[in-house]
Amino acid sequence: MSRQLITFQLGDQVLGIDIMEIREIRAWSPATPLPNVPAHVRGVVNLRGVVLPVLDLRSRLGWGVTDPSARHVIIVVRMGEQLQGIIVDAVNDIVTVSTEDMQPVPEMGVAEASRFLDGMATIDQRMILILALDRLVEQVPLSDAA
Repeated sequence: MSRQLITFQLGDQVLGIDIMEIREIRAWSPATPLPNVPAHVRGVVNLRGVVLPVLDLRSRLGWGVTDPSARHVIIVVRMGEQLQGIIVDAVNDIVTVSTEDMQPVPEMGVAEASRFLDGMATIDQRMILILALDRLVEQVPLSDAA
C-alpha cells in the first residue's frame, strides 16, 4: 500500500502531510492574534466566513518562529473536528510513498519534534519528515482561550 503526500518546506527541512488530510492551500494573509493562546497559535483568519485558527508549524516543532511574508502559504487541514491552518515556507509537490519506504522515527530521548512525526521516507535523495497532524493540536479548544 502507498500514501500520497503533499511536501513542503520549513527552512531546509522537507515535510509531508497525507494528501487526504489537506482541504486547501492558500496564500498567506495576516492572522488576527488571540489572547491567552499557546505561542505557536498565530491567531485566526477568515476563510469564506469560517474562523480558521492558524498555527506556526516552525514554532510548534521547536524550530524557531516564522516571520511570515507574502511568500509563505497556509495549508488548511482538518485536525480533529476543526479546520486549522498551518504556516509553511513553500509547498513543493505531491509524492507517493510506499509503506515499505517509510521508516519509523528513531528514538531520540526527549526530542520535541519527533513526537509530532508519523515517520520518515527518502524520495529522490530527500529525507521527508511525515507529520502526524493529530499530535500537533493542544487538547484545549481555542474557544476556551478567548
